[in-house]
Amino acid sequence: MIPDSLSDTDAQLSLLELKCRRPVEHLLAGEYHSVFRGQGIEFEDVRRYQPGDDVRSMDWKVTARTGEPHIKRYIEQREQFLYLLVDVSASMIQSTGGRKRALSTELCALLTMAAVRNNDRVSLILFTDRVEMVIPPGKGRSHALRIMDTLLHFAPAGRETAFEAVLSRFGHMARKHSVVFVISDFLASDYLDELRALAGRHDLNAVNILDTQTRLAASSELVHMEDTETGAQRYVDLKCKNRESDEHPIALQEQMLQSGIGLMEIGVDEDCVMALASYFQSRHRRVADETGG
Repeated sequence: MIPDSLSDTDAQLSLLELKCRRPVEHLLAGEYHSVFRGQGIEFEDVRRYQPGDDVRSMDWKVTARTGEPHIKRYIEQREQFLYLLVDVSASMIQSTGGRKRALSTELCALLTMAAVRNNDRVSLILFTDRVEMVIPPGKGRSHALRIMDTLLHFAPAGRETAFEAVLSRFGHMARKHSVVFVISDFLASDYLDELRALAGRHDLNAVNILDTQTRLAASSELVHMEDTETGAQRYVDLKCKNRESDEHPIALQEQMLQSGIGLMEIGVDEDCVMALASYFQSRHRRVADETGG
């Protein structure tokens, strides 16, 4: 008989895959393919010219040799590497009743399944103030399930957030141009210079997980609070605290915009599929505006 703990684990994984499969198949895989195109095209073969073909693709040597018009066919160099760098510090996996962790897990599952469906290789790197776990790039359903299972059940050793170690490790791992998603609440201050450097070599996307719980009314009342990452306890003025919470996403937006890094913001009570699709569409529009296409 299968132990309850094992069956519960399998059930969670199956539910996550089932939840993500339909939106990936009907929406996100196509959007992902449109946004993250291959790095070029390569010659495949030649075939006879057919009315309506682009004459710019004409292979004049084959045409001259055979006496019949032929055109060249090309295929997109599609396979890419997708790296998911996921913050699993205490502020991400313990706050808001675990909703930040649940959201980041679903988001990564959607990205993983969309990438696998496009025959891309996916890697997962979990971090706190250290690199906690690395799953090297791979493809296929079994690899996707391994990533999703790790996201659901991994228990990190660290509690705080530090980007320097994980971004440095990633910089040494990814030698070729890759698609990168850094998923965090960005409650740290050591990431900007390294992200800027990586953005020059990779397609870098930052995902800011926002706590969108109902804000407490402005008040000068002092309350006793505990930092989920450090365990430090202190009294906090709620009025000042709310002001700080409002300013953090705005500062992050400005930093990412100035650094040329794509930023997706999503709250714990938002629809993950719609938010990701909207981000893909906004990126597609931006690229079209920049290229005139």
